[in-house]
Amino acid sequence: MMTLLILAVLVLGFMVVLRLSRIADLSRELGGLREENIPERENRMSGRLMWAFGVIYMAAFIWMPIHFHDVFLPVSGSEQGVWIDQMYDVNWIVLGFVFFLTNIALFYFAGRYYHRADRRAYWYPHNNKLEMVWTIVPTVTLVAGIIYGIIVWNKITAAPEPGTLQVEVYSKQFDWTFRYAGKDGKLGATDYRLITAENPLGIITRKTLADRLAALKQEAAEATAARDKQMETLPKDVLEEKNKEIAHLNRTVERLLGLQKLMEDDIAVNGDNSSYLHGADDKVTKEFHLPVNTPVELLFRSQDVIHSAYLPHMRSQMNTVPGMTTRINLTPTITTDSMRLITANPEFDYILMCNKVCGVSHYNMQSPLTVEKSGAFKLWNIMLPVFDRSGGSTAMATPQEAAATHTAEAGTEGAAQEQAAPENE
Repeated sequence: MMTLLILAVLVLGFMVVLRLSRIADLSRELGGLREENIPERENRMSGRLMWAFGVIYMAAFIWMPIHFHDVFLPVSGSEQGVWIDQMYDVNWIVLGFVFFLTNIALFYFAGRYYHRADRRAYWYPHNNKLEMVWTIVPTVTLVAGIIYGIIVWNKITAAPEPGTLQVEVYSKQFDWTFRYAGKDGKLGATDYRLITAENPLGIITRKTLADRLAALKQEAAEATAARDKQMETLPKDVLEEKNKEIAHLNRTVERLLGLQKLMEDDIAVNGDNSSYLHGADDKVTKEFHLPVNTPVELLFRSQDVIHSAYLPHMRSQMNTVPGMTTRINLTPTITTDSMRLITANPEFDYILMCNKVCGVSHYNMQSPLTVEKSGAFKLWNIMLPVFDRSGGSTAMATPQEAAATHTAEAGTEGAAQEQAAPENE
């Protein structure tokens, strides 16, 4: 009901304004004045109102960022974010100078040179020097800004130092998964054709490749047997679809056999340096942790559509593109606990979100990021399950879920060593 009353008041107010406008027009006509002949008194009033509006406008522009400062992002939580903030500040200084200069001139001239019947505007059609100034100055300013941005971007995406911690951020609708290197410190090779429920990132090992080949061969054999059994009763179009499906399965098998040969050849040539030998000890998890004051190389992949990995508190963002790996450097400088003190918010968490509209649940594609001291990060990382050891069955487990398995395995290893000790003696 209240909404209807508000709408009624607005409609009535609009109608009153229209009627008042019409009354003013009639009054002007009765006074023998043409519509385009506006009295100097009204022009002067319009000029003074322009000055008043300009003052209010500028005051509001200054007041808003001061008043709403509390809702701005806190200080940057990364070294790269400081560079971004500095570039942001420089841009605002340049834009603020131009904004105030042009708007002050706009309101001043509008109020100072209102129309008077006894004065004519000065005709000033062209000035080469002035044209050069307002062409060259903005051009130089924009080029300098672009160069500054390229320098910062190159620093953020520069090749990292050897041995830098690598973390893979894997996106799919509407979910984030993270992969950390094992004891070898290197992430293993991947292939999308190996993606299964047990191997969500398509990590390549001899086991995952052999399992996938066996599953595809069995699927192709079953599809062929089912087609042959119903060959005589199937409609022609259904038969063609089944033939295409079987042909696709057989092509995939052939390509994976080619990948298998490529893997073995690469291992034979490069030995332990082969990327195909680094995937077995990788760790896949749903939790996102980073050590403070440690350079990290973030690698991004996508399973389905283009997403955008956005860490607002780190001032970092990178598109995740199907079929390719993108990357950025990141050095967290403030732990989650310290940022909670800085923001006076005990529930604060760094957040990873998707900054591309990627589907109906895009809004829900978020994951908290925990930045912690190096020792705490190492302990958390140790508790993660190793991909090959779990056979993929617990690859998506959290550290808490894997803790019992890790403890049991450690106990089993200790008992085995105690039994072997007398034999060694």
